[in-house]
Amino acid sequence: YLTPDRTKPITARKLGDDFDKAAVLVLLTQNAHRAAEQSKAILEYPAAVKKLSQGEKTTKTTPADNTLQRMVDREAKRAEGKGVGYDRWAAKHNLKQMAATVTAYQQYGFSSPEELDEACSAAYTAMRESLTELKQMEKTLNGKKELQRQVLAYSKTRPVRDGLKQQKNAKAKAAYRQKYESDFIIADAAARYFRENGISKLPSYKALQAEIETLIQEKNSGYNDYRAKREEYRRLQTVKGNIDQILHRERKPVKRQEQER
Repeated sequence: YLTPDRTKPITARKLGDDFDKAAVLVLLTQNAHRAAEQSKAILEYPAAVKKLSQGEKTTKTTPADNTLQRMVDREAKRAEGKGVGYDRWAAKHNLKQMAATVTAYQQYGFSSPEELDEACSAAYTAMRESLTELKQMEKTLNGKKELQRQVLAYSKTRPVRDGLKQQKNAKAKAAYRQKYESDFIIADAAARYFRENGISKLPSYKALQAEIETLIQEKNSGYNDYRAKREEYRRLQTVKGNIDQILHRERKPVKRQEQER
């Protein structure tokens, strides 16, 4: 072996067993096999892409691959000034994502890119409906919590309110209210809240707590449902974006997603 910084070769014997003739030949054989497998994969993908454009139906299964990512627009990146090293990485990345995309497309059982477009629209609608339901659950839960807070605050002022009834005349009542002014401010605010919300009979604190706990469970379940539908929509959007790039289709405007939760 002769490295660039030396004028005299180093014998394999001095480098150890990993550099003897037999070991080197084994590594060269393995590299040759990997190169052949990569070439085979490259040749197989155009055939798979052709099936997509021809609309061949495949058996529908649930995609299990979580490594699917968007392909890189190499031409756009080169225009941005990305170098040869990045372009080389992007080429390998796109090859892997092309394989993952074709696999996901076939697992979904789509017969055409148009069917994929419809699935994306349906997934978006399902995600938005789930989000709307989740927001309604949160609104109901917050309302129950506020009612519970008002009920608790009002109940704590009961001794003071009962004391007002025991005052003999208006002067005594006025003096009593002035003495316990902060308590009456709380009681009056709570009473106003009950009137504005049409509450004539106050529920018990314990009953409200039971309702709140039930609503929290429903909210957690609703969030899990929303998150699953959001991930499904994102996955389909990734498949669609990659398929459009593979087939050189004009991309349709992507619907604006809601703020991340």
